[in-house]
Amino acid sequence: MSDHPLRVLVAGLGNMGLSHALAYQANPGFEIAGLINRSPVELPESLQHHQIESDFDAALAREKPDLVSINTYTDSHAELAVQAMQSGAHIFLEKPLAANLADAERVVETATRLNRKLVIGYILRHHPSWIRFIQEARALGGPYVMRMNLNQQSSGPTWQTHKRLMESTSPIVDCGVHYVDVMCQMTDAAPVEVRGMGARLSNEIAEDMYNYGHLQVLFDDGSIGWYEAAWGPMISETAFFVKDVMTPRGSVSIVMDEGAKSDDIDTHTRTATIRVHKAGLNDDGTFAAADAIHSMQDEPDHQALCDREQAFVLKAIRDDLDLGRHMRDAVRSLAVVLAADESVQTGKAVRLDQQDKE
Repeated sequence: MSDHPLRVLVAGLGNMGLSHALAYQANPGFEIAGLINRSPVELPESLQHHQIESDFDAALAREKPDLVSINTYTDSHAELAVQAMQSGAHIFLEKPLAANLADAERVVETATRLNRKLVIGYILRHHPSWIRFIQEARALGGPYVMRMNLNQQSSGPTWQTHKRLMESTSPIVDCGVHYVDVMCQMTDAAPVEVRGMGARLSNEIAEDMYNYGHLQVLFDDGSIGWYEAAWGPMISETAFFVKDVMTPRGSVSIVMDEGAKSDDIDTHTRTATIRVHKAGLNDDGTFAAADAIHSMQDEPDHQALCDREQAFVLKAIRDDLDLGRHMRDAVRSLAVVLAADESVQTGKAVRLDQQDKE
């Protein structure tokens, strides 16, 4: 592909869609061909010279973009992605990859067959502090016990957004793919069994939906992990952010600043410090080494992370990067959270290794 700016059609202008649009606007490697949203939204000043359309099909046919950035609700991801790839575009697709595993595999198969680049929005993969967190954990060696959550005490517009999300996607599916992906990178092992439980803490959501969810995942190297996610005005601010890994040789933890709030989008990726603890003991039973505290004071904020993520999209297309592992990892993490969702509904553990054999 030539060095001309990639013309990008941005579909979905919620929190993530707007942030990605700002990243495209700021990067000379992109040119925004159009903005698509079902309803009017207030655009940041740097985007106000663009018009917002509601007809995705018409914009796709008219603009013939090089890249389509899909940031809509999960249940529309697969159809929009396949349609855009068939029209000739590469794809950036916000997580989760799809609403079900069959659709996720269909999207990946289409990208592979048509030789389109497909980048899924695993923003933590572009975060230097989270990269460091994974590296420190892997340096200790497994098996691992991984404890993670992201609870959000939401109200006002944020609670309205969460309720709309829960029309198709539970909290442990929407957010869990990030942290299951982190777990898989730490262990580099296959998840084999998933257990889930959930609770409906609001009458404002469907009877078959839950706004508190908890999953447990077992890996074939003996590692285990749990992830907790909850949305709503009733959710506690206590211990809402836990990112902690233990191994036979010690532990690695992300430590948040005092006063961090669960509904601050920057809190979802911010680390503040990483604490590394070594389990080694002296002959007298005392610890052989003091805990190491690594400051992440200069880490990027949420918008800077989106800028990095879209710079990776540009590189993937320009340099023809092999995204096979990236796509397989996205399907794997989705399989885990969907299995957890199934376990919540059925009350039974789900064996992923048996699914693989079917």
